[in-house]
Amino acid sequence: MAVLAPITIRDRQFVWGSRTYVMGVINISPDSFSGDGLGRDVDAAVEQGCRFEEEGADILDVGGESTRPGFQPVSVAEELERVLPVIRRLVRETSLPISIDTYKVEVAERAIKEVGAHMINDIWGFRQDGEKLALLAAETGLPAVIMHNQRGRPFRDVIDDLLAGFRESLRIARQAGVPEERLIIDPGFGFGWDEEQNLEMLRRLSELRALGRPILIGTSRKSTIGKILGLPENERLEGTAATIAIAIANGADIVRVHDVKAMVRVARMTDAVVRGHD
Repeated sequence: MAVLAPITIRDRQFVWGSRTYVMGVINISPDSFSGDGLGRDVDAAVEQGCRFEEEGADILDVGGESTRPGFQPVSVAEELERVLPVIRRLVRETSLPISIDTYKVEVAERAIKEVGAHMINDIWGFRQDGEKLALLAAETGLPAVIMHNQRGRPFRDVIDDLLAGFRESLRIARQAGVPEERLIIDPGFGFGWDEEQNLEMLRRLSELRALGRPILIGTSRKSTIGKILGLPENERLEGTAATIAIAIANGADIVRVHDVKAMVRVARMTDAVVRGHD
């Protein structure tokens, strides 16, 4: 399989295949599924981001709207009020690349142009708002995570549905002028899949390598783990660790997590097995 070209985000080079990168989640919403929503507490969010940097995170992903099943959308104005102050300070107070987790072009544009976000993370893979977010990615030259969201889509086969969805997202990106080399794919664990489909996704993750793009996955504290183990959000650390290790073994390049310190250790240990230990 061809070696993927590195991506530079902020001033850091991400060399795919060299190790697993860890994205720390910063939820600026009161209704996060994971129980870690920080509301509008800017100081707490920045403190968390600084701690994540110390614990070994490679990217910080800032989101102002919960995307849990049945979530209540917030207005653009509300989302901006939540994320802009946090991103502004994280850009100043950490050296990490900052990702804006949104599907709204107005939020992404201001997060990038006003306060300096370095990356777009779109849970709808450029398929929710026409091509506006893809056009913004093309204009700014920033990398983007395009997620496949199965919500509201007919199911046929886990990998077939993922491949079809990603090909559509990649087509939109290409048409908008986004170089494929700037794109990272996320299969959307927990977004419209039942437990068995989520587990099958993990088992077959390596099949997504056919697309020739780095893979990001976010299993952290998800309800599939809770249902299988019968545990609430704050007791899903071991289940998350198991899914992260399996995802890495099956080809994940970035893992998006809430418990950075523990999952950095899991990633390093799994990398030593999968990629070799220096």
